[in-house]
Amino acid sequence: MRDPDGLLARAGVRGDPDRDQHFLVDDRVLDRLPTYLEGDDPDHVLEIGPGTGALTDRLLAIADEVTAVERDPDLVAFLREEFADEIDAGQLTVLEGDALEVELPDFTASVSNLPYGVSSEIAFRLLPTKCPLVLMFQKEFAERMVAEPGEDEYGRLSVSAQHYAAVELVEPVPKEAFSPPPAVESAVVRTTPRDPEYDVDDEAFFLRFVKACFTQRRKTMRNAIRNTAHISGLDEPDAVVEAAGEELLAKRAGAVTPTEFAELAALAAEVGRPEDA
Repeated sequence: MRDPDGLLARAGVRGDPDRDQHFLVDDRVLDRLPTYLEGDDPDHVLEIGPGTGALTDRLLAIADEVTAVERDPDLVAFLREEFADEIDAGQLTVLEGDALEVELPDFTASVSNLPYGVSSEIAFRLLPTKCPLVLMFQKEFAERMVAEPGEDEYGRLSVSAQHYAAVELVEPVPKEAFSPPPAVESAVVRTTPRDPEYDVDDEAFFLRFVKACFTQRRKTMRNAIRNTAHISGLDEPDAVVEAAGEELLAKRAGAVTPTEFAELAALAAEVGRPEDA
């Protein structure tokens, strides 16, 4: 395997915190990341933010094909030179561009050390693909993704991520694993696609309804529904409150399970948006 410090030296670059560049250089963490993918070796792995290619090198060892999306043109040029043999062999494709804007290929899994500034947006571009993901996040963000109802970290992110997949925090990663070290601790999250335990007819409305309720997480659901109609898109929030059960309305969003959110969103869509009926 290519040495991550050697890659940095050959690339002639240093990470730039102002540009959200923190290169993962700990061999042990790099070696473990691909192992968190369960099952058979993947056909086509997508990597977001490959940097100098330390993780890319390890993904090439387990996948038939790797596509790496990098926005820094200097790093793109380095990757295309460093991995010229793998590119010529059809094993690696290096795409230049913003991962939120480029057209992503059909992939079967993603393993990525994400740029933290856009990690949420990228995660929610990847989660709906229903592919297994192993992603590096800020630890606080990762803890919110995996949180359960009643826990302090439980929120919109928890419900939204777990709507698409089973989510696990599989490894905390210290600052010292990166060059330069970020200001925060990190963690690796594994998502395994699965259908939720509830049915949702209008996914966009469900996610918007959850978002709205959590903007007033200190309020009861009764007040949260009434106060956030401009976010959820409800025309008649009072009709939703009148139709919903008292026990659920007395809860705060942090205690409402994803299944309860789904049931309440379905009711809200039915009685609170009459023009859509």
